[in-house]
Amino acid sequence: MVRALVVADEVDESLWCGRDLDPRVDVVLGAGDLPFGYLEHLANLLDVPLVFVPGNHDPDLTGFTRHRGLPLRGGIPTAWPGPAGGIDADGRVVTAAGLRIAGLGGSVRYNGGPNQWSQRAQARRARRLVRRCRGRPVDVLLTHAPPRGVGDRDDPPHHGFDCLHETVRRLRPRWLLHGHIHPWGEAAGDRRLAGTTVRNVVGSHVLELGSLVGSA
Repeated sequence: MVRALVVADEVDESLWCGRDLDPRVDVVLGAGDLPFGYLEHLANLLDVPLVFVPGNHDPDLTGFTRHRGLPLRGGIPTAWPGPAGGIDADGRVVTAAGLRIAGLGGSVRYNGGPNQWSQRAQARRARRLVRRCRGRPVDVLLTHAPPRGVGDRDDPPHHGFDCLHETVRRLRPRWLLHGHIHPWGEAAGDRRLAGTTVRNVVGSHVLELGSLVGSA
């Protein structure tokens, strides 16, 4: 089993100072809307890989590529605003600490900010993600927003994405981990969607995640 520290939306000061960090953690997963410096700091303290997707309050990370380690945007060298050493899984499938992770960041569009998508645009991005997985299942689907009707809210900025239902059916993840929905003290229990465990990871959670790669 892979032990993951999964964080989203709310900075945990006890983790920032290192007091409550679990030294057995193998990977940090970020589900959006956290300072990139915080994510980088956690990964550095634990000396483990960091995989994240952006939330609707995060800077725009689209269009960046790397050539010989140099970040480029539109072919021009530029500073990458993301966390140093972090792997942006938005729209990609990546492997870290033996986990196969597919990512889909952002929220429903509500005011035109970065990392906001209409239902139709996110559905196109989800279909591309599924194609990139080439029919292979993933261990984790890491998103910022939840599926529509599965732990989301009624106010438009906190609607979930319709397309995540089909994405889950196609990718067959063991876990869908999302942020964006602040529990505000309510118990946010796990939900099930087509055999996948859906968990709201706002704040910080240490999870034991089974690995397809490790069991192959």
